[in-house]
Amino acid sequence: MANPSENKPGTRQYDPYRDLELRAPIHNLYNLPTSPEYLFQEQAAVNRRSWSENLQYYTGSGYLGGAVLGGAKGAAEGLRAAEPGDSLKLRVNRILNSGGHAGRRLGNSLGVLGLIFAGLESAIVHWRGSDDVLNSVAAGLGTGALYRAASGPRSAAIAGAIGGLAAGAAVAGKQAMRRYVPI
Repeated sequence: MANPSENKPGTRQYDPYRDLELRAPIHNLYNLPTSPEYLFQEQAAVNRRSWSENLQYYTGSGYLGGAVLGGAKGAAEGLRAAEPGDSLKLRVNRILNSGGHAGRRLGNSLGVLGLIFAGLESAIVHWRGSDDVLNSVAAGLGTGALYRAASGPRSAAIAGAIGGLAAGAAVAGKQAMRRYVPI
């Protein structure tokens, strides 16, 4: 390569970037918006997930959380059930089998609970036309009652009360977190 100081008079070295001047300073290049951008203004006014997003969120997080917790519980049971004469391969197999069985079972149960809760909550919001705490509590009550309906009316009523209390506690905890924890 030629040294730029050795240019002949009347000539200059080619610079491919000469005509590409930035209109804005480089620090403004990555100024991204801090809030979501919407195509239509009606979407910006809604501060809630749609019913299908709710359904996927509650079902998926319920299944994933249940599978992880159940898997951990099952793996611990598999560790406790190991016998002194077992080989390492047999112990690992026992841990994996019991962890998979318990994780699958709890994950499916919590996924179904999330599915019922999301469906009921979205239906109640649509029916009432407002989004408030009462919707979540009623959906929790209905979820518990529907989940245990096959066990009889007494079991359904108890499960419904527990579901309503759990949903109320979750909503109260969420509001407390918003109020007292700066995020």
